Amino acid sequence: MIKHVPQRYVTRLFTAAVVATLCAGTVAVAAAPPKADVAALDAAFASRDRLPADRDQDTRRHSREVLEFLGVRPGMRVIDVFAAGGYNAELLARAVGAKGQVIAYNNPAYAKFAEKGIAERYAAGRLGNVRQLTAEVDELQLPAASLDAGLFVMSYHDAYWRPKDGSFDRTKPDALLSKLYAALKPGGVVVVQDHVAAAGGDPAQVADKLHRIDPALVRRDFERAGFLFDGSSEVLKHPGDDHTKLVFDEAIRGKTDQFVYRFRKPVS
Repeated sequence: MIKHVPQRYVTRLFTAAVVATLCAGTVAVAAAPPKADVAALDAAFASRDRLPADRDQDTRRHSREVLEFLGVRPGMRVIDVFAAGGYNAELLARAVGAKGQVIAYNNPAYAKFAEKGIAERYAAGRLGNVRQLTAEVDELQLPAASLDAGLFVMSYHDAYWRPKDGSFDRTKPDALLSKLYAALKPGGVVVVQDHVAAAGGDPAQVADKLHRIDPALVRRDFERAGFLFDGSSEVLKHPGDDHTKLVFDEAIRGKTDQFVYRFRKPVS
């Protein structure tokens, strides 16, 4: 039998339900996508001080679109993860300007592989707002809540790579993302661009054989670390790539199917 419920209890229950609905709605509302400074990016790409070889890569890489997707603006602090020779680090440095900073992070294996490119890029004090940081992932130290954004360009798969020489044995993905999450300010974003691998398969074997990664695995990794999926771009989508070839195969080199995902650290 249904008993009469006093009005004061009905009012309280109704109020609680409204508050709960509003709170749920607040959580469900997506944050506004980061807005890049178009003029700053124009100036970065047009700079006469850029290395000539870099300019030749701009169109193929769709770098402008990727950095717009990241939301680069003057004054930002950004980390370029596994920056190698620094192509993206330089563009970021020019876009964030003198009041911003870029951390060009490499592990020792990356730094050794790209040592000639690194020496050329930072010679004679070029890019004074770039801090070069070389350390194994388990030794990487980044101040808490110090970064506005992070970028992986064709490099996240290397966190799983386990070559026979042991040079990448300390690049644990969970540890890397944990450090990155802590270093980002609330609301900070990370963009991951990488070569698409077919679903399934051991990620270490796929990385070793093909230098690719399953996009679904990347999303799971970031969400497990606490990030929210914040959107994707198809600017580097190439349907003709069947995802089974080594990315350096001349038949597809420079034309691999690549995903571009953005993740955000929650504000609270």
